[in-house]
Amino acid sequence: MTTEAYRSPVPPPVAGSIEGEVGRSSARRRGPRVLEPRPGGPAERFSTLVGPVNPVRVFVVGLLVGYALLVTAMVFLGLFLIHVVLPLGGLGQADEDLSAWLADHRSPMQEHLSWIGSTLAGGLVIPLLIGLCLAAFLLARRWLLAAFVLFVVALESGTYRATSLIVPRERPDVHRLESLPANASYPSGHTAASIALYGGLLLLLGSRIGNRAVRISALLVGVAIPVFVGWARMYRGMHHITDVGAGVVMGLGALAILLFVARASRAAARARDSRTSESALERGR
Repeated sequence: MTTEAYRSPVPPPVAGSIEGEVGRSSARRRGPRVLEPRPGGPAERFSTLVGPVNPVRVFVVGLLVGYALLVTAMVFLGLFLIHVVLPLGGLGQADEDLSAWLADHRSPMQEHLSWIGSTLAGGLVIPLLIGLCLAAFLLARRWLLAAFVLFVVALESGTYRATSLIVPRERPDVHRLESLPANASYPSGHTAASIALYGGLLLLLGSRIGNRAVRISALLVGVAIPVFVGWARMYRGMHHITDVGAGVVMGLGALAILLFVARASRAAARARDSRTSESALERGR
């Protein structure tokens, strides 16, 4: 199939016709631009390699490959951080000293704020927000958006579980305000989840709305939430600052993988629809 055929499987609709109205309605229903694959880009090439007209297969294969790559990257990063970087020049001690300083300067008000920041990306709020988004997207028949929200957190969570088991690290040697396994400090799953979910939702919103002020506001909020969550996790004695930094890397990685997989899946869906349209035209001749 040529590129031109892929882009224009049927003649352009005439202005004012029923086809024109349907075309404009379809354009309004399109998802956020950030999920749009670039013609001839990596996502489209990946979809062609895996299953050019099978968006579900493309999504599943892309997700599994992305998971394997992200776990591998985080494991190597953790081993390099713990065994190579932190022993240099007292960096490991500085890591501990910052956690100790935060613990020594705790106050009731800041502890309450840290609870809010921790809960914002914890096991209660995140599932609730995912459930609300899934309900809204499924009711609107936005299958790809529903899959994006669900699996971006699943990818982040699965990567955290695997990485923390393969690369155990003791949490800061301070009084901790939560009871969690003491050897699961690397990486910060809360920080990663805040980037994957909140950052992902704000990215979808910002790319859907053309107003520049809204896009900038979404970007600022998308940065502020992980910073707040990362501070909260350190303040509560659950992670070193290097664990939080690793959580940022993991969250961005999960978000990038889901964006790529969603684009590839959309490219496969369009190729399928294009092939269906061409078959219908052939039968109508």
